[in-house]
Amino acid sequence: MILLGRREGVLREVAARIESQCNVETRVLAMDLTRPGAVEELTCRFSTEDFPVDVLVNCAGLGQWGEFTESDVERQLRMVQLNAAALAELCLRFLPSMLARRMGGILNVASTAGFVPGPRMAVYYATKAFVLSLSEALAEEVRGTSVTITCLAPGPTDTPFLKASGQHHSRLYQWGAMPVESVARAGHQGFRRGRTLVVPGTSNHFSTFGLRFLPRPAARKIVHWLKSPVAPGK
Repeated sequence: MILLGRREGVLREVAARIESQCNVETRVLAMDLTRPGAVEELTCRFSTEDFPVDVLVNCAGLGQWGEFTESDVERQLRMVQLNAAALAELCLRFLPSMLARRMGGILNVASTAGFVPGPRMAVYYATKAFVLSLSEALAEEVRGTSVTITCLAPGPTDTPFLKASGQHHSRLYQWGAMPVESVARAGHQGFRRGRTLVVPGTSNHFSTFGLRFLPRPAARKIVHWLKSPVAPGK
């Protein structure tokens, strides 16, 4: 198992737990996928080492809560690069070899945010809509092969991402979040069963289903209200 991300220290801690608890050999690669050329460099490295990738899990992501016009431009552009462009490039570079070997698959992590426009997190919601659409399209393209494409679309999840993105200031955060273990288990099981879309949690499942019947102006207003700030302690 190869763990890739920016924070090498955190990755090594996770790798140590995996090796001790699961008896799986791990490798750690510290790399920033928002850097231009990073994905191509990664692909060339695997090619040189003759290391075929059987399963690709795209779960890296950036987010930022707040008004679009008041947000940090550089961070928003990095968000598009990481959440959408790098994910698409990883799929483009690794999927062909999976199809050639007739094995493997890709698990892309989107969000329930991908089902609706997201005032106060406009770019983040747009990138997750991209991931959702891309994943479903690829799943249809590979149908009938031995390769699986699954999109995991969780709702609020109890990870450091919620605070890092600033969402802990919003009304939606006050409603709670799913444990990360439950979300990860749902994604893994859905991928192994060959499901195209996995929305973990009963409330998340029904809310995304209900959005299909809700007028888009109403959906936008609801999300805007959910993403509105709340006073501390409220």
